[in-house]
Amino acid sequence: MCCKKRKIGHELRTLDNMMSRNLMAAARERGVDELTAMHGWILGYLCRNEDKDIFQKDIEAEFKICRSTVTNILKLMEKKGYIRRESVPYDARLKKLVLTDTGRELHENTKDMIDILEEQTIEGIPKEDLETFYRVIDQLKSNVKNMLGETSC
Repeated sequence: MCCKKRKIGHELRTLDNMMSRNLMAAARERGVDELTAMHGWILGYLCRNEDKDIFQKDIEAEFKICRSTVTNILKLMEKKGYIRRESVPYDARLKKLVLTDTGRELHENTKDMIDILEEQTIEGIPKEDLETFYRVIDQLKSNVKNMLGETSC
């Protein structure tokens, strides 16, 4: 007989898919349909960290994604004019990621939409339950990190 117990991985994937669809629908309504969800997260990260030098390895670490995936995402973002890579004076091999005016404008245009979707997503959930949710998510991430190690890519 099949197990009817809910699985965390399935629930997280389903929720992620639902949230991504809502985000893409809201983006299309605002005329921003070429923006992928990951581009949006990266633009937000770069915007929040404009006072620091951010490199590809920082994106890999922040979003827990493999180097080859990040390389492809950043190439596309550069091609679309959202970011540019600039040399740093202290290491000619390194290229920091810099938000362009186009990328900053796109981020600003989508930030309010993302905030609204976030509020709608957590509507009716008591603050204490959200705190518990975030503690559990942090523990799940820690458990998975310990199982796979940092070199899972």
